[in-house]
Amino acid sequence: MPTGAASASVGAAGISCGVTWGSLEKARSDSHVGDGTISNVRSGRHACFDRVVVDIAGIAAGKVGHRVRYVDTVTQPGSGQPVPLAGGARLQVDVTVPAYDSSGRPTYSPKDRSKVVDVTGYDTLRQVAVAGSFEGQTTFGVGVRARLPMRVFVLDGPGSGSRLVIDVAHKW
Repeated sequence: MPTGAASASVGAAGISCGVTWGSLEKARSDSHVGDGTISNVRSGRHACFDRVVVDIAGIAAGKVGHRVRYVDTVTQPGSGQPVPLAGGARLQVDVTVPAYDSSGRPTYSPKDRSKVVDVTGYDTLRQVAVAGSFEGQTTFGVGVRARLPMRVFVLDGPGSGSRLVIDVAHKW
């Protein structure tokens, strides 16, 4: 699926959302091992939630540390500068994986850092931005319609990599 492509399962008849996720911080302190890097960011629309997926090359799912939480202001790692985001609420997504290789070359560098995926027409997502990558950690900002329930998990694949998945519900 190309970057920013949406899966077409919105509006499926008879779907019961029954969201019980909550909106508190979701974190896993495991550190990455080896030379894993951020390789891509994608998004998708679903009947009950909108999704952001961060692809991570070279690290299995069990080794990806992350922290996802609602904040007043998403900040750039290192400088602390604010990252402007559309929407009524903001998620700061910190991943313990760099967006550069061991020689400092970028492994993920979107055309527009303030809009890394197109979320036009999504129910919940308003904007996804890369805030920066500093000292082995990469930070993303996700602007959402309101502070809504979210869930976070890591899956194996593609290949020898993994995916950090952030789902934000359409409603409580």
